[in-house]
Amino acid sequence: MREPAFWYRPPSLISRLLSPFGAMYGAVSARRMARAGVSAGVPVFCVGNYHAGGAGKTPTTLALVKILRSMGEQPFVVSRGYGGTVEGPVRVDQTSHSAADVGDEPLMMAASVPVIVSRDRVAGAALARAQGASVVLLDDGFQNPALAKDASLIVIDASRGVGNGCVFPAGPLRAPLAPQVARTDALIMIGDGQAADGIAVAVTERHAPVLRARLVPDESSAAALRGQRVLAFAGIGDPARFVATLRASGANVIAERAFADHHPFTPGEIEQLISDAATKSLMLVTTEKDMARIRSDARIAYHAANIRVLPVTLTFDDEAALRDLLARGLAKARGSVF
Repeated sequence: MREPAFWYRPPSLISRLLSPFGAMYGAVSARRMARAGVSAGVPVFCVGNYHAGGAGKTPTTLALVKILRSMGEQPFVVSRGYGGTVEGPVRVDQTSHSAADVGDEPLMMAASVPVIVSRDRVAGAALARAQGASVVLLDDGFQNPALAKDASLIVIDASRGVGNGCVFPAGPLRAPLAPQVARTDALIMIGDGQAADGIAVAVTERHAPVLRARLVPDESSAAALRGQRVLAFAGIGDPARFVATLRASGANVIAERAFADHHPFTPGEIEQLISDAATKSLMLVTTEKDMARIRSDARIAYHAANIRVLPVTLTFDDEAALRDLLARGLAKARGSVF
């Protein structure tokens, strides 16, 4: 789905016309969020966001995997597998699954951490536990009440915030902001900007931590792109952020192509991108998530050799505060005293 431009502009006529539908959708979502969930039998940390679209959940999840492992835990990711056809529960296998099967984000994360794809999150958590998970990282699912959460860590882009602040379809919010903030155990603000400052104040007033973080490009990949003339393309929630990261890394972005989030590239589209880049002597560059879709599609996988990737990782300004939050969540879930 491509985000409507009016979502990230001040409230407009179209958002006002859609607001009655947003009110109905929001009321249902808020009631649903209030339901009690089923215990997974292991601690569950949810990585979610308040709104539809990209905010940085995947790099946040992978950063949490690294920290939890350093704490002696065996984390598994449980994902709905958005964009895939497999209902699950099933453990993602990069050698046999494609992005069309399990979704691009689960396929990409499976290179670093065990990932369970399941439409039924309770069943997904049960499989993760059976296969040795000591803690489950719930990829998205903040608004889904099926699985009880020991802590919900909400990711937000500091420069985009929640757009016009309206509930879908009038805006990007998945539910009214107040009940979502009330269930927030930590807010992770990625990047620079003031668009989410008001939400940060509301979270702080609940005595929940607000953590600052930033996306850091892989140094060797960034060095290879520095000074290069680039055609950047991306089918993610916020392609503009990817382009900005490329430019900040020193790449000379001459042209850019934006596709809808999770876009399934066709052979014709990839061949056109390669042709456009070759015509202007440009280096073709995309994101890890897009490359996961390309490499897993037999029709276009051979084109991957002509495309560069800029991997990014998430770093926290105060990782100690995050470790403390996770340690407290683990202790609480296991009934021990912290």
